[in-house]
Amino acid sequence: MALIDFILDLAALFLWLTWLSIHFDPLTRTPAASLAGTLKKADPSGPRRGRFLAGLAALLVVRAWIYCQISTAVSWTPKINLVFTSLPFRGDYFTHMLLFSLLGFLLVLADFYLWLLLLSVANSRVPDDDPLQRVIRLLLKWIERWPNPVKLLLPALSGGMFWLALHPVLARLAIVPGIKSAAQLLGQAVLVGVGTYLHWKYLIAGILFLHLLGSYVYFGEHPVWNFVNLTARNLLSPLRWLPLRFGKVDLLPLAGIALVILAPEFLSRPLQWPPQLVHFNQWLSKLLPF
Repeated sequence: MALIDFILDLAALFLWLTWLSIHFDPLTRTPAASLAGTLKKADPSGPRRGRFLAGLAALLVVRAWIYCQISTAVSWTPKINLVFTSLPFRGDYFTHMLLFSLLGFLLVLADFYLWLLLLSVANSRVPDDDPLQRVIRLLLKWIERWPNPVKLLLPALSGGMFWLALHPVLARLAIVPGIKSAAQLLGQAVLVGVGTYLHWKYLIAGILFLHLLGSYVYFGEHPVWNFVNLTARNLLSPLRWLPLRFGKVDLLPLAGIALVILAPEFLSRPLQWPPQLVHFNQWLSKLLPF
């Protein structure tokens, strides 16, 4: 079921991106005074963006109903992972399944934009000559103009605000326990915000692995490989001081992959941290369970 749910989340993301891409269609934005503006499409009415949003909404509602039928038949308990906590949903309640369907898509959409944000920060000095970086800047629109420090703070702020808005709904549906104080809710928001950075590990590990593979296998001068190698070098720049290059063998990508895999695994289990951090663990235990 997890694989099916992930595939449906990707389908929902595709509908969202298709709806968004129509906005960037040059024939819909070019003024009539230009040559391109005088051209007509095969469909005189043009694509209707609303149908993609309607399809997205229908997909989320229909799959919630299907999940409700399946979970009652096979005793499946769907969960959403927020790094520091996991949210269980009751399969026999349609409201739970509808919220699970919506949140699942929103988290995939958030991961997609988080990845774009990381690529924007890592390649901030790359000119617009790179076609992939130009697409990333187009998708991020006005956020692309923000300074890098502000961009790096955006995931934590967005994740924290997301939890502050979502918690009352989850508590009302008895998905999470109620809070004892505003400080507890604020602490939970901080943890959710920090946890958003750990979603970068898959993108970083994937880019570094492809870069490592491309170091020993020649794949040509395709723009995708050039973009991967450039991004990998920018991501590894904070680790360049490590003496991990021996002749033609560069172990820095392996060190980067190990770091982004092991560090999030360690940080996502704060209650298992060393006993020397006993005071922090005691404070954290007051915030958990969410």
